[in-house]
Amino acid sequence: MQKVVIIGPAHPLRGGLASFDERLARAFQQQGDDAIIYTFSLQYPGFLFPGSTQYSSEPAPTDIRIKVCINSVNPLNWLAVGNELKKYKPDIIVVRYWLPFMGPCLGTILRRAKTNKHTKVVAITDNVLPHEKRPGDKPFTKYFLGACDAFITMSEKVMKDLRLFTTKPAKQIIHPLYDNFGDAVTKTEAKQHLGLPADGKIILFFGFIRKYKGLDILLEAMGLLKNSAVGDIRLLVAGEFYEDRKPYDDLIEGLGISEQLILRTDFIADSEVKFYLSAADFVIQPYRNATQSGVTPLAYHFEKPMLVTNVGSLPDLVPDKKVGIVAEPNAKSIAEGITQLYALGEEYFLPNLREEKKKYSWDVLVNTVKELAQS
Repeated sequence: MQKVVIIGPAHPLRGGLASFDERLARAFQQQGDDAIIYTFSLQYPGFLFPGSTQYSSEPAPTDIRIKVCINSVNPLNWLAVGNELKKYKPDIIVVRYWLPFMGPCLGTILRRAKTNKHTKVVAITDNVLPHEKRPGDKPFTKYFLGACDAFITMSEKVMKDLRLFTTKPAKQIIHPLYDNFGDAVTKTEAKQHLGLPADGKIILFFGFIRKYKGLDILLEAMGLLKNSAVGDIRLLVAGEFYEDRKPYDDLIEGLGISEQLILRTDFIADSEVKFYLSAADFVIQPYRNATQSGVTPLAYHFEKPMLVTNVGSLPDLVPDKKVGIVAEPNAKSIAEGITQLYALGEEYFLPNLREEKKKYSWDVLVNTVKELAQS
């Protein structure tokens, strides 16, 4: 048994990173390890957070330990948490890194913790260079990386970015399945639960809305599909706006596609996720650029064929015409890809989806962390 501390978002914070960290703690526990998550009492100052709230409305998990204690903007707190971890002497600290803003806070905590000459730090680097660049990105990232012993990436793009900064040990793995949102339900049950039309074709855009995710390109594709031979298709947009929604509303009005859309643009609670995935025929990821996407393993868990664009690691994770369609990041190619998905049909992709999803194991991630810590 090893003592493991995971540093990153967790309840009462919400979102994909929190869900991931909680599932990772369970994976360590299933291997007999003593795992605890150190999460944020203050993750972002309010003015830096683009959504409606940082906090979950779901009950706290009862099967894992979570300590709410890190203040991302208070250096005295960083020293206190670091000193606490120094005394606790975990064998491994697994730390999430997704935004350079967190570099000073996390880098300081880790430096203090490691003065015990025992703890090894393995960073899961979701991003090394962010999607939206800001002043300070590179020095903050360099400071954080210098406090770590080894790294895990989940895309080739992040590994290349990492190698611009460090030659320390690193391994690339596949993002594990998001299997903590329950099992799929029937389309009929899902549509009824969500108040969607019982009949008709539904494609899904899932996750928070930012420029790089390309929802505007998908909206343009819906305009091209308005009178297509494939028939009536409705786009279900399930996710919160993390930027000004007015340009999207203007685009919808200009394209005249409001009747083709179902907009659920509040935050989607964990307990509701299975209904959105189960209601859809296909999951569409029209990204302009990407490292990896948590939506991909989510779609794998619910066995939903995908359309992804030919950016980042997405084509590697979604083999073309096997588990989905790879399109170029423009409206014409995406519209053609959606048409192709319906021409082939859901059943066509299922055997390959079920085979491919076997690669997405949490044990692979846990074992990789342990191997890197030992090395």
